Amino acid sequence: MKKVKGLSAVNLARFSLFQACLGCLAVIFAGMLNRIMISELAFPAILVGGGLAFEQLMAPSRVLFGNISDRWPINGQRRTPYILLGAFGFCTMAVVAVPYIFLTNKALSQGQFLPIAFFSLGLCILFSLYGLAISMATTPYLALVIDLTTEEERPQAVGIIWCMLTIGIIVGAISISIATKGLDGVTDPLILEAALTKFMFWVGGIVLIITSFACWGIEPKSSKNSQGKVLIKNQEIGLKESYKIITSSKQIIIFFTFLLLYTLGLFLQDPILESYGAEVFNLPISETTLLNAYWGLGTLVGLLIGGLWVTPRLGKLNTARLGCWMILSSLLLLILSGATESTNALFGVLVIFGLAAGIATNSALSLMLDLTLPKMAGTLVGVWGLAQALSRAMGKIFGGGLLDLGRFINGPENPFLAFSFVFSLEVLITALAIAVLGKVSVKRFREETKTSMESLFMAELD
Repeated sequence: MKKVKGLSAVNLARFSLFQACLGCLAVIFAGMLNRIMISELAFPAILVGGGLAFEQLMAPSRVLFGNISDRWPINGQRRTPYILLGAFGFCTMAVVAVPYIFLTNKALSQGQFLPIAFFSLGLCILFSLYGLAISMATTPYLALVIDLTTEEERPQAVGIIWCMLTIGIIVGAISISIATKGLDGVTDPLILEAALTKFMFWVGGIVLIITSFACWGIEPKSSKNSQGKVLIKNQEIGLKESYKIITSSKQIIIFFTFLLLYTLGLFLQDPILESYGAEVFNLPISETTLLNAYWGLGTLVGLLIGGLWVTPRLGKLNTARLGCWMILSSLLLLILSGATESTNALFGVLVIFGLAAGIATNSALSLMLDLTLPKMAGTLVGVWGLAQALSRAMGKIFGGGLLDLGRFINGPENPFLAFSFVFSLEVLITALAIAVLGKVSVKRFREETKTSMESLFMAELD
């Protein structure tokens, strides 16, 4: 059996099940609850988007959890105990979220300020705890992948894990569609709460069981790696020195800006997509939940096409530019499908949108690897991850807020115009991302960082 350093092919596939579970739960937690809160319970979209954004705002905690897993092993293992603790945490928060949302709905319906403020704050705290648990689980997970693979084997492992994440998203969307089919047309909060709580309880339990199976026996109980060498602390550039190098490189700032705009242009529609299907196309819950499945299927195909065919032929920068133009075109088609109210067109456009996202994501990840230095790889990957987390958070906040603004401008009787307002802004943001991408240069990045590092080392010698 072919091995990926400390992981056989079978164990790598098993270990990747955690990412599939994460993608599945993310769709169920965010997608289904978005639809229920905005369309069925009539929550203000800004409250929904703002609450869910707190998950992304917890992203800086990944640095803390990564450091904890490095320094404080549990029972001789540095990673898997924290993965399991994090998984238990986010599954628990997902189950608790359902009844709490309906308690918040009661407070909103009563219209009293103090209960509304109390439960709204609690909703943000709940989503924050969910985000912390995600950070606790995913950071040691990725660290363990690095621990058990060589630099040459790592792209293969990461590719498999990324595809499993997408497969999990598709499975999650299909699962919601099947589970909520009996809720079409149901508006009674008591019936909805009972059905959704039971569904989330089963999902949380299954995710915990699969995560335990995925992690069992993966990490050796030793301070030695798979080649028998004692692990020692890497002597890397400190945070202060890293900050000086990062701020001295224009290319780092340019690529950070590109990632910010690209990710925001891709995910600004995320908190309102299912509501778009419900309000403009009059789709029931069981069908709106399939929107993410079509998007996920397109993304999976796009990742494979981008990695195996497009990027090797066009190059990373050209492929990223192509993917961004495809995203921009898909957003225009998304508006057009709403104008015609064609359900078939909507699902078709989402496949194209996913295909574009997959191609652009594959090339963006490749560029991230090129724009990274071996001596400060963790710091730079953290910078790129911060850009993505910030833009995902802004997408959740501004997606719902801009929808509310569109409704205010166009009136509640014109939902298509309100949603088109958000999609049109996404088009403009993606166009800005394309313009910034034109200024990205891997060659200049290496020249700038090399000069900065040489100056830094010379100053230390003095």
